Amino acid sequence: MADSWATPRGEPGQRTDGRGQRADSSGHRAGSGQRAAEPGQRAGGPAGPGADLHLDLPRTGGAGVRDALSRALRDAVRSGRLAPGTRLPSSRSLAADLGIARNTVADAYGELVAEGWLTARQGSGTRVAQRVVPPEPAPPRTPPPAAVAATRPTYDLRPGQPDVSAFPRSAWLSAARRALTAAPNDAFGYGHPAGRPELRRVLADYLARARGVRAAPERIVVCAGFVQGLALLSRVRAKAGHREVGVESYGLDAHWNVMRGAGLRTVPLPVDQQGARTAELDRSAGLRTVLLTPAHQFPTGVSLDPDRRAAVVDWASRAGGLVLEDDYDGEFRYDRQPVGALQGLDPEHVVYLGTASKSLAPALRLAWMVVPDHLMDDLLAVKGTGEWQSGALDQLTLAEFIDSGAYDRHVRGMRMRYRRRRDQLVAALAERAPRVRVTGIAAGLHAVLQLPPGTERSVVQGAAWQGLALDGLSRYRYREQWEPDEPGPGPDAQPDALVFAYGTPPDHAFTGALEALCRVLP
Repeated sequence: MADSWATPRGEPGQRTDGRGQRADSSGHRAGSGQRAAEPGQRAGGPAGPGADLHLDLPRTGGAGVRDALSRALRDAVRSGRLAPGTRLPSSRSLAADLGIARNTVADAYGELVAEGWLTARQGSGTRVAQRVVPPEPAPPRTPPPAAVAATRPTYDLRPGQPDVSAFPRSAWLSAARRALTAAPNDAFGYGHPAGRPELRRVLADYLARARGVRAAPERIVVCAGFVQGLALLSRVRAKAGHREVGVESYGLDAHWNVMRGAGLRTVPLPVDQQGARTAELDRSAGLRTVLLTPAHQFPTGVSLDPDRRAAVVDWASRAGGLVLEDDYDGEFRYDRQPVGALQGLDPEHVVYLGTASKSLAPALRLAWMVVPDHLMDDLLAVKGTGEWQSGALDQLTLAEFIDSGAYDRHVRGMRMRYRRRRDQLVAALAERAPRVRVTGIAAGLHAVLQLPPGTERSVVQGAAWQGLALDGLSRYRYREQWEPDEPGPGPDAQPDALVFAYGTPPDHAFTGALEALCRVLP
């Protein structure tokens, strides 16, 4: 190992101070008369451009030097060796002491500033951030509940759920009472695999009116969440011998893994500013199934171009294929008329999948599929083989909730609330972070914040220091099961960006979450 005194040019077993002077093994510099800094003290005193700083670095080259320097500085701050407010050597001075390139030191400093370890101001130099960083204790084998709770972020801004604090408890309770009072005796039995007829009837009317879906009650199947519906469809396709499925190159790995678990091989379709490139479907001879989010691509937020909508339906009709349409947040569109369901173009080749997880709450575990006639028997045969049923009483309650108009009122109210938050986000970024461009905001519960190149990872790490749980856009990039977590950029690679879920925090926490976000953005 080499340290800040022992540069790569130093002789084995000896230290130099960066000026060619030797230091003996006790830490004294030959001819200097000055003692090395002890652990827990500020290296070199209060500071100046040439202050001494003891760091252990491995003998390596290239990008490894920068990473090693960043880790060594973090460890020094975390352990308390570098106290808050300590001024670090200038990049030129530290580079000379370590015998490395000045740009390497500058890059390491910049990364740690972005992460919140250091601060840098004109005329004040680079200093350790003013915060207390306690030593990291050894984690207990079984952490107590209080310790687990303490590790939770202050604001969880990862996409995936709505503002659950706004669940309409009183209206839902009233609907449950009415549904339970009117429930027929057979509702308390095992039930039909397709779900309660009351909910299927109400859903057929609602989906036709609100989403342009062409559905009859007998073509609707109720399931316990979108993932269950996807798992059922994957099993049916695998059983029929269609073992390839096209997926968008940005999406949820949980969905890809569900399909892979059913024996399907996923084939990525590049995503650009017009959505998935549906022309790629014809290039795979064995492809007969594709999963899309056409109304609001997840996570990039773009809508599938009208020409591509027509092209994918034409492909399905020509090739005898099947389109799985994930309409996860179709109710929430703000700047223009909602984009209608793709299923309305060709009900015999498109399976529509909707859910109450975004409009009401994930805890309900209620979703629905509108299925072509030729798939119904096979799908119900699979669904009837195990515990695939949703609770009948919750189905009856949702049917009553929709039928009474309470669902429409709730969705309209939440649409106004989410739009206000989106507008707050856009205004705050325009004022506080004008270099950050916001996209994907015409609909849904999240926005994509475009970052300067090369900053996504450091911003996500800096957000964690501010108590923010945020995902970078690269988190949702397609990868095979055997690929590493950080695949290299491809021809459809999106820029560095954050996926910011403005729909998740409750109203009282949103201002604080927005303030914390602005503190970590470039």
